[in-house]
Amino acid sequence: MKKGNKLNVSKINLFERINIGIGKHNGWYFVCFLLMIYIQQTSCKKFLEIKPPITSTTSDNVYDNDATAAATLIGIFTKLSQTSGESLISVRSGLSSDELELHGGSTNANKNLVKFYLNALTPEANQTYWETFFKYLHTVNTAIEGLSNSNSLTPNIKEHLLGEAKFMRALFYFYLVNYYGDVPLALSSDYRINNTLERTPISHVYFQIINDLEDAKKLLSDEYLDLSNFKSTTERVRPTKWAAIALLSRVYLYISDWANAELQATEIINSTKFELLPLNDVFLKNSKEAILQLQPVNTGYNTVEGRIFILPTTGPTSSNSNYPVYLSSNLLNAFESSDNRRNSWVNKVTVSSKDYYYPYKYKIGVFNSSITSVSHVKEYSTILRLGEQYLIRAEARAQLNRHSDALEDLNKIRTRAGLDPQLLSDKETLLAAIFQERQVELFTEWGHRWLDMKRTNRVDSIMSKVTSDKGGEWSINWSLYPLPLYDIQQNERLIQNPGY
Repeated sequence: MKKGNKLNVSKINLFERINIGIGKHNGWYFVCFLLMIYIQQTSCKKFLEIKPPITSTTSDNVYDNDATAAATLIGIFTKLSQTSGESLISVRSGLSSDELELHGGSTNANKNLVKFYLNALTPEANQTYWETFFKYLHTVNTAIEGLSNSNSLTPNIKEHLLGEAKFMRALFYFYLVNYYGDVPLALSSDYRINNTLERTPISHVYFQIINDLEDAKKLLSDEYLDLSNFKSTTERVRPTKWAAIALLSRVYLYISDWANAELQATEIINSTKFELLPLNDVFLKNSKEAILQLQPVNTGYNTVEGRIFILPTTGPTSSNSNYPVYLSSNLLNAFESSDNRRNSWVNKVTVSSKDYYYPYKYKIGVFNSSITSVSHVKEYSTILRLGEQYLIRAEARAQLNRHSDALEDLNKIRTRAGLDPQLLSDKETLLAAIFQERQVELFTEWGHRWLDMKRTNRVDSIMSKVTSDKGGEWSINWSLYPLPLYDIQQNERLIQNPGY
């Protein structure tokens, strides 16, 4: 394992690297404690100078205290908020699909994004989400173990935190199975167990995801809680039972359990906590359409999406910096001529007589030195929202041959967009209309388009042409990303995805 006095990381299994990186005594929890302090007063050095170290907080006593226990999970959402623009799921999935263009194409200086754009990922480079999500999972699994074994926490807080942890584990595994297919199902924090795991079939992973979400639904509060874990708040940045239900409805849709998908979506839709808002209000902070959001943490900025998607007057760039992407003609052509989403959620800049259209769901992208507190922030990144639930229920109802009910849900979304109601007469045409509606409603939001093409078996027919137009060559194997080569080399039980 050692080379001189340094660890030879290339020869260490993923889970062992994670364990070493976090440290035997889990210094990550101490970091998360500091993160809790800065979020509570609205952010770390970005919004507030970090407090002096509180050295008495260690892995041995972190679960003896309600606040420090909460910090381990709050810290994960902080890390998600700090994700760099090019690493966003919305960016990489958009480039892998037919949503986004990469300025300069294969000549763009950001070779990592070029690989996503041309669907030319390779196992040799660590350019996907494998290690990131498994790091988060290690923290979550450790938290579940610590919370379960603690006898010192306030009982209802302990339950809520366990619910948050199980929700997060389900969320990360949802993306892992949809990007990689079969994945190791790590439910322990012990890297000695995890570093020999083989890939678990997708169906079994989904079974665990559903179990975690059902547990989370029972454990989580139906109110949004502040950091004291006792008081309700208007901030929608911590998981509630509604987040568990919303993700559960999506999972049931993905595994073709139409009845349960409809049941869960209906519970959300019938709740008085959420409502469809005017288009320009959907992505504001504490929006009533939002089921779960991420609170920005960087001084001077609102969302990461706004920073990378909103183009300056000079247009997109091919350099290794911000503004590398813009909307594809495939997406633009999917909008009907009278669709108000085309006007409200899409904007453009014109450079040398060429129009570049960009996502404009988030409308604040530039740095503003006056944004020194979260109270100055206007927009939050939205993970889950009510609009998706109507489309989930529409699709589930169509599959259940409840034609008129499906149309009613579909037309709720269309009416908000200023479109005439659909009057479709057969099931296949209705399902195609829902698929198209998802394209123009959920574009550049957490990879929906990329995952929709795959789960509906449309990816090969769409991407064979799109990838060719980009200058690449599509393979039926490219719908799954490759596993990192270094982890396969260190765990003989891991098998690479076909075609890599």
